[in-house]
Amino acid sequence: MEKELVQAREHFIQGLSRISYFWGFPKAMGAIFGAIYLSPDPITLDELVEQIGISKGTASTNVRNLERLGMIHKQYKVGDRKDFYIAETDFWRIVKGILKEREKNEFDLALRSVAESLTIVNQFKKGKKENAMAVLYDERMQAMQKFFDTLDNVVAMFLALDDLRINSLKKLLGRSGAQ
Repeated sequence: MEKELVQAREHFIQGLSRISYFWGFPKAMGAIFGAIYLSPDPITLDELVEQIGISKGTASTNVRNLERLGMIHKQYKVGDRKDFYIAETDFWRIVKGILKEREKNEFDLALRSVAESLTIVNQFKKGKKENAMAVLYDERMQAMQKFFDTLDNVVAMFLALDDLRINSLKKLLGRSGAQ
């Protein structure tokens, strides 16, 4: 491969590693997706280990996570026992997969911890005289809970709109194909 293309590929993979880390995923996960995304052919774990410089265990763990998010897909080759991987190239599908996954796990935990903390503050306030720190905690935790609730609704609305878009397209294509 040409020197400039190797440089561009490495730079791209490093960029996806940083983006992955920024969004709370392992850097290796971003690097793996980048390598698979830029691969013209399905790629194996062994090739990922060699190309990115990570352990096979790290590659395996992150590949499973990428599959769960719908960012990559497993392919089989007849007569070959190895698993091969290709990248999802529909970015809306990727965003939808990530939002669904994040919405289910971490987001629910965050919402619950804020609500539980707010309950503790309110229980403290009931039996005590006005406490400036309790008032501050109450105000700030309520603001955060309101933000999280709004964010949760925005994510749910995005996912519902995407489902509506897909269903509308299916109906439209179904009707035009039947004519």
